[in-house]
Amino acid sequence: MNRSTRNSPPLASPRGRLAVLLGSALVLGGCATFSPDGGFSSVQQVAKDRLGQDVQWARSDADLDGIARRVNELLSKPLGVDDAVQVALLNNRGLQASFQELGITEAEVVMAGRLPNPGFSFGRARKGDEREIERGLHFNLGRLLAMPLVGQMESRRFTQTQGVVAMGVLSLAADTRKAYYNALAAEETVRYMQKVRQAAEASSELARRMEQVGNFNRLQRAREQMFLAEALLNLARAEQAQRATREKLTRLLGAWGAQTQFTLPERLPDLPSAVLDLPDIERVAMAQRLDVQGARQTSELTARNLGLTRTTRFVSVLELGAKRVGSSEGPSERGWEVGFELPLFDWSGARIARAEAVYMQSLHRAAETAVNARSEVREAYTGYRSAYDIARHQRDEVVPLSQRIAEENLLRYNGMLIGVFELLADARSQIAVVHGSIQALRDFWIAQSDLDMALIGKPSLATATGPAMAAETAKPGH
Repeated sequence: MNRSTRNSPPLASPRGRLAVLLGSALVLGGCATFSPDGGFSSVQQVAKDRLGQDVQWARSDADLDGIARRVNELLSKPLGVDDAVQVALLNNRGLQASFQELGITEAEVVMAGRLPNPGFSFGRARKGDEREIERGLHFNLGRLLAMPLVGQMESRRFTQTQGVVAMGVLSLAADTRKAYYNALAAEETVRYMQKVRQAAEASSELARRMEQVGNFNRLQRAREQMFLAEALLNLARAEQAQRATREKLTRLLGAWGAQTQFTLPERLPDLPSAVLDLPDIERVAMAQRLDVQGARQTSELTARNLGLTRTTRFVSVLELGAKRVGSSEGPSERGWEVGFELPLFDWSGARIARAEAVYMQSLHRAAETAVNARSEVREAYTGYRSAYDIARHQRDEVVPLSQRIAEENLLRYNGMLIGVFELLADARSQIAVVHGSIQALRDFWIAQSDLDMALIGKPSLATATGPAMAAETAKPGH
């Protein structure tokens, strides 16, 4: 048996086994590298599939210059809603900042796959004329053993970060669409209120002249002046709403300087000829909402993290090292040592309990997300249908009737059956009709934007932070 031990290969010795272990770790550590695009291709694909738009990650001055040129080209002509969304996806700096989360998380994935740095110790002792110099090299074996599990966990978290960033892209697109329709409706309202003011000024001037010649009393003139005062007040309110909605759109577009001088079309898009019919809208939402998918992935990730915590509960600190002791009185000593914590006071039960609580929390949040998603999509669809019916009723019934009344009154005025002020009074009644029609059409387009977003999902703080909590729980050494 002694002969067999002497004839065994060198790798069977403790030093040989240590070399094999370190060699394997070096191979594992060498596999942890950055991806060519930082995981951005999946975000680009979501934007292309869901929005038909492009997104670009500005990581250099050249990228910023290219984005600026394309944005200026889009803003040089009257801005359509799709162009507005494209400008926001390219030019919004908040969105660009969220893209950096990909780089941050990928760096953490790479760090999780890299070998822990070894530790080196040096000591010098003196006993009489004898001097000893001790050198030690230590390696965190516990972290090495957990590297495959931690690497998988961080990779899943990187995938989840990609989903969160993609959700930010879709959310910005929806917000831009709503801000666009609000700004466009506000500008259309301002133009209409300016016409109302002109009519009110003409009516008030006519009333003043008629009062001077004795054909109008003070009460009649006061009514015309009141109409002018209300017209000026409504115009001021419309102009303020126009400025506010335009500035909100400007912020979402990320525009500044000369870019803020973009122009919008003169009127809102026409109502579609038919409404969307979605009888199985809940099933569609459950299948494609990103927040539901993210909540499901969070629960799965937390469950896997819980398994990692249980696996490493007794391997909080495990170190493997080699040492060398040199003496002035004799030959140097060489050897190796293993150090680990004894679970006498902390058996990691608290870490296990915390991980289990985080897991149950993620399950409840996932259920809440699914319940809320069903309700949100139902609410968005009924709001969309109601907005369509109201806008269509305004277009097909209210506005034509108002125009018919105006035409009949004009015929009576031409036949000298009514006077000019009766004709103006009828024109005033049309103000509410036209304004209501603009607002109804705006509400429909906003409702459609809300429906599109309800079918996609919405950002969730729980989805973004839950796995990180579990990840911290699962890391060895905590």
